[in-house]
Amino acid sequence: MSEGSNVKFSEQEALLFHSHGRPGKIEIVASKPMATQRDLSLAYSPGVAVPVRAIADDPATAYDYTAKGNLVAVISNGTAILGLGNLGALASKPVMEGKAVLFKRFADVDSIDIELDTEDPDAFINAVALMEPTFGGINLEDIKAPECFIIEQALKERMKIPVMHDDQHGTAIISAAGLINACYLTGRELKDVKVVVNGAGAAAIACTALIKALGVPHDNVLMCDRTGVIYQGREAGMDQWKSAHAAKTDRRTLTEALDGADIFLGLSAAGALKPEMIMKMAPKPIIFAMANPDPEITPPEAKAARPDAIIATGRSDYPNQVNNVLGFPFIFRGALDVRATAINDEMKIAAAQALADLARQQVPEEVALAYGGLAQSFGADYIIPAPFDPRLMEIVPAAVAQAAMDSGVAQKPILDMAAYRQSLKARLNPTTSVLTLAYEGAKAHPKRVLFAEGEEEVVLRAAIQFRDGGYGIPVLVGRDDVHDRLRALGVDDPESFEVHNSVNSPLVPKMVDYLYERLQRRGYLKREIERMVNRDRNIFGSLLLKMGEADAMITGTTRTYAQTMREVRKVIDPRAGATPFGIHVLVGQSHTVFMADTTVNERPSAAELADIAEGTAAVARRMGHEPRVAFLSYSTFGNPPGNWLDNLRDAVAILDARGVSFEYEGEMAPDVALNPKMMAKYPFSRLSGPANVLVMPGLQSANLSAKLLRELGGDHVIGPMLVGMEKPVQVATMASTASELVTLAVLAAGGIAG
Repeated sequence: MSEGSNVKFSEQEALLFHSHGRPGKIEIVASKPMATQRDLSLAYSPGVAVPVRAIADDPATAYDYTAKGNLVAVISNGTAILGLGNLGALASKPVMEGKAVLFKRFADVDSIDIELDTEDPDAFINAVALMEPTFGGINLEDIKAPECFIIEQALKERMKIPVMHDDQHGTAIISAAGLINACYLTGRELKDVKVVVNGAGAAAIACTALIKALGVPHDNVLMCDRTGVIYQGREAGMDQWKSAHAAKTDRRTLTEALDGADIFLGLSAAGALKPEMIMKMAPKPIIFAMANPDPEITPPEAKAARPDAIIATGRSDYPNQVNNVLGFPFIFRGALDVRATAINDEMKIAAAQALADLARQQVPEEVALAYGGLAQSFGADYIIPAPFDPRLMEIVPAAVAQAAMDSGVAQKPILDMAAYRQSLKARLNPTTSVLTLAYEGAKAHPKRVLFAEGEEEVVLRAAIQFRDGGYGIPVLVGRDDVHDRLRALGVDDPESFEVHNSVNSPLVPKMVDYLYERLQRRGYLKREIERMVNRDRNIFGSLLLKMGEADAMITGTTRTYAQTMREVRKVIDPRAGATPFGIHVLVGQSHTVFMADTTVNERPSAAELADIAEGTAAVARRMGHEPRVAFLSYSTFGNPPGNWLDNLRDAVAILDARGVSFEYEGEMAPDVALNPKMMAKYPFSRLSGPANVLVMPGLQSANLSAKLLRELGGDHVIGPMLVGMEKPVQVATMASTASELVTLAVLAAGGIAG
């Protein structure tokens, strides 16, 4: 039922997230070039007249010449915003923008939020119906019952594009997937189970309708509201939607309804289900307590009363999260791709079955991390796939599209399903899933991360976010006023943060002895060592890391990268046999490019270039990509000739001798490495596609390129990430934001960077 998580953050942080830079969470980006007058003439007048006439002659070509086929409207009137109630259309806009972001992030569906300032169902229906020419699908959101039923039904009848109220059907589909698997694990058949539904709102009614469509008999389902059991003949508090699920029964209370029940579906309120109530349920009861933010009963309470129960909630901090993001992006993806005229029961059931089947497949190691390593395979604590399982994009839309074709609502059938599934995998960037998994892995296995510049506001904000997000324990280096600075930033318990101060640290004598022994033959006097340990945060922080006081370290916001590296290297060595280097990671919607070495080696030797290529390829694989390495140059295979090509050619020869397991080629210009049309001019190239690992010939070109792309490029840039040190240490840039520092901390602690 949830689409978020239970990560902690301050109100100020949430407001800063939404207001920083460009306000809000979405923007419009042109998908065609708009640089010249000719571009504009093609995009608008007079060139636009050609597709206009084509669409007028054949309306179906709108899907060929406009964005309609990949465009979904997220529409609300704000009458039931999350758990906040009726706060109005304008207040719903942050939620609707967020929903649009989820569509893009999870399924590459473009989405626009629309907030309608009316509580009149007819006015709402008319407004949405008139927009049918614009969109390929309509996602209704946060509309209170019973108006949501009226609105959805009327729009489904009037519009020939998919319409779905996600609050109803998203929850229904995900919970149905979980129920299919819970019944499988407990040896039940849907046709035999007895179900109690607590709640009679939009989601509860949709869940009830879907499980009946899956085969649960009508008389086997008892629905309860605040008044009690909804039974045939009841008059109090009834409407046509409740009446449709009224059962023939003499039971009148939730407690009575649960006697002998197999399944509890809760879509009501926190604490509505008491431990004594579930004691009378059937053996191996199935309990879906989906009230948000707090469930009807917590899993620990339920397990204490019924150790044999299978339990799901809407929360991410318990196993088996019923999360709508598992459904709506992929359902609309499949519906759009076959130009479906509706989202029908067959498509919903197909989505639920696909999710259930996915959970039964072998769980990839990276997905298991999200469950703290507790659920390595299908079982009682893993009946629903994780929301960031990268296989969702391939499996669920394909199932939905097939069901649309089989049920006759697809206008553009898919002829090659295998090719379609492959195209789905290519639509999204695996890096985004890996980053999410890294954060979840950090929560599952929290580490101690040292923030060496603990007096800086941006670093303190990062440390607060790191701790409040549950990613680990921040260890701060700073003076006596660090706790006061934390209090000024709104921290209620600043003394709970661990702070190390070189002025009074009992570790200083041991640090001085260690560093003096290390550096005495490099011309350092002991009093110089004492001064460095006492006054230099990077030296002191690196020594804390070296001595095991933390698992990883983040620094770099107050000094240049080169100066910071010199200080760190006084204490921490490269990993045995490794060449330290830096990587900038450029992340787009459907691609990631790794660029190295951007920070450390001014003019790397052939052997160092080969090491950098191997190290970057390893990072690429840890982030979900099969590496294709290009050694970049101004010259492509000797044209034009030059004096700086031998190192690159020798690096290729070294990799030949090493017999590495990834593709590599060089020397080549960037356009040959990245542009398929240019690559085609060199058919002998060993790269099977555009390079995603770019090994630069020297620090000057690498650093300039990385910084130019950070400032001018359209991709999100991660890094620089420092690779090859004996301890996980990351040197950020002086322009880093708190969020960027948290990302580096998570990647360092999780072993992806380093």
